[in-house]
Amino acid sequence: MKLEPILEELEAAAGKLGVKVTYESLGDSVAGGGLCKVKGEYRVIIEKRGTTGEKVVTLAKALAQLDTEGIFLSPGARDLLRGHG
Repeated sequence: MKLEPILEELEAAAGKLGVKVTYESLGDSVAGGGLCKVKGEYRVIIEKRGTTGEKVVTLAKALAQLDTEGIFLSPGARDLLRGHG
């Protein structure tokens, strides 16, 4: 499975949910990033030096915590969210 299209799909889904996705250098203190709430708005911060697979997993874990039922996701992306929910 190619991961770049899945990552783009998950980023688009986050946008539809109003969740800002950013890629930052997190250092060794945070394991890959995750979902947080800043000033009442959800954000997903992802380690920019991670592999595409690591970025997909981090974003899937974050989105699995939110209600994505109203968002169209391909079967592969939906399975990823279920696997991390």
